[in-house]
Amino acid sequence: MDNLRDFLKSWPGRILLILCLSPLALLGIESYFHSGVDPNQVAKVGDDSVSLSQYQNALNSRRSELLETIDDPSLINEDVLHQQVLRGLVDRALLQQQAGKLGMTVSDETINRLLQQEAGFQDADGNFSNDKFALFLRQRGMNKNQLFAEFRNQLSLEQLNASIVGTAIYPMKSINQLIDLQLEARTLWLHRFNWQDYADKVNVSQQQIQSYYDSNKADLKSAAMLDLAYISLRPQDISIEPVTEDEIKQQYAAYKQSLAIDDQRQISQILLSGDNAKARAQAVKARLDKGESFSKLAKTESDDPSGETGGAIGTFNASVFGSDADKVAEALEGLQVGDTTAPIQTSFGYQIFTVTEDNSEQVPSMDSMRERLSAQAADYKRQAAYADKVTAINDLAADGLGINDIAQQENVALKTIKDYRKENNTSVLSQPVVVKQAFDDFSIQDQSVSAGIDVSDATVWVQSSNYRPTKTLSLQEATPLITQTLRKQAASELALKEAKQVAAGIKTVADIQKAGVPMQSLGEVSRQTTLLTEKERSLAFSQQAPENGVVAFATATEMGASVMVGDRIKIEQQAQLSDAQKAETARIVRDNLGQNHLQDYLEYLRMVHDVEINEASIATTKGR
Repeated sequence: MDNLRDFLKSWPGRILLILCLSPLALLGIESYFHSGVDPNQVAKVGDDSVSLSQYQNALNSRRSELLETIDDPSLINEDVLHQQVLRGLVDRALLQQQAGKLGMTVSDETINRLLQQEAGFQDADGNFSNDKFALFLRQRGMNKNQLFAEFRNQLSLEQLNASIVGTAIYPMKSINQLIDLQLEARTLWLHRFNWQDYADKVNVSQQQIQSYYDSNKADLKSAAMLDLAYISLRPQDISIEPVTEDEIKQQYAAYKQSLAIDDQRQISQILLSGDNAKARAQAVKARLDKGESFSKLAKTESDDPSGETGGAIGTFNASVFGSDADKVAEALEGLQVGDTTAPIQTSFGYQIFTVTEDNSEQVPSMDSMRERLSAQAADYKRQAAYADKVTAINDLAADGLGINDIAQQENVALKTIKDYRKENNTSVLSQPVVVKQAFDDFSIQDQSVSAGIDVSDATVWVQSSNYRPTKTLSLQEATPLITQTLRKQAASELALKEAKQVAAGIKTVADIQKAGVPMQSLGEVSRQTTLLTEKERSLAFSQQAPENGVVAFATATEMGASVMVGDRIKIEQQAQLSDAQKAETARIVRDNLGQNHLQDYLEYLRMVHDVEINEASIATTKGR
């Protein structure tokens, strides 16, 4: 399989994957294990229905899958998502009914055998566990009969799917021919003619404009547009006060807590109490600083019974120190074996601590992490201030303030986009979620400020005005567009004419240098080259060159025209592919054909079954 995987990553393999792989999502298991029937339906499919809960679960599942592949949720087109999910559920219902009519079912014995083979239901010895199976049912609120019904439906669907997809025929001879096409290669030279270089040679008459308008009036429509005012806020736009030492300590404490490491340092203490405790503690500390033994001083000077054992009190226990715990913990912070603290005043008196043994996992000191902790503390402050700012702006929008007033009050720059388009939007706010909000019926009628919309690393608020719906253009309005279209058509024809003239004069490699236009050498390319446009690729391997010669051909393109020159087409040997790889390629191609057959079958089922869509229920899931 590794060889096959490598093949599918190669240039012929990639083409086959792109053409042939189309997962049949509607036969997936996203609707498994949902017991009960929801009376709220989004679709009636023949004798069956799609419940609102099924629809919402499938939406959530598909949305989660998409969010695993993209970083910006605002790029998800919710309308398209809803359409695809609904179609998949309707198709599934159609196939389920058809499987039943065809008598495709699975016995309880078969389901029992499959469940017994499921690893999740087996005990340590590999035997089926009734306890695990019962726990599975309880967790999903199902009984055995409901589970068997779900399995039976799914397996019946798979049978029907296999009976359609698995019958596709594509001969091995044709597979070999397809592979041969992907293995073709030739040396190419290219020159492109831009239509704009010929535009000044073209004149468009009013009669041509009128004729084009009369023939294409139904298609000459204005785009739905409005004027958009908006404000945008990013975390990095928020100014914050300098980070304090306490905030750095909080980050360090959180860091240590995230490591879940216990403080296993063994500590000892010397306790001095009484009226002259402070002076005694200072004297003891001075003797320690001169190198005297901590344990010996604890035995002779400490007022705590622990002095008898050299002051040992085990690991730090916050509960022992009560309200003084934070003070002691701070003094012990970063203390290494042999270090001693300054005298600390607690409710017991004055205490001096030392670390005698450290069995805990080593944690970087706060000072060694200061730069990182400071950056984290600043980011935490900025995110908190950002969240507060977003909430404040949302509150102002909810109170009915206009976007200009909000911008002034919150000191945020107000920006505008004139002629903001509903379709083919290429503005800085082209995200589907923003377009949807801007053109929402309520937004257009009320002209209110939207709630915050998350886009990439920012939040935006928009206010729509001056809405212009789609309408048929008048001759005067359409004239600039028609003129541009006719000019491009005529200029492209001139470009193609010259490209054909150049191509006609090239018969040999030597003629390339005499072509009168600079021909760019692309080297040896295959059908998968990215150096050519789609139209150029469709022609690049269409003609074989004569022996020891070249062939030249011209083609119209979106840009104008191109002339290409190619030498003899060479076909690499298929020996690099094993029989197993060829067989897998054949399977992929046949599966793709089978998927096409399945789609044709579904079109037939849609014609013979009544499908009614409940738009009101669907609107509920869209928040309208």
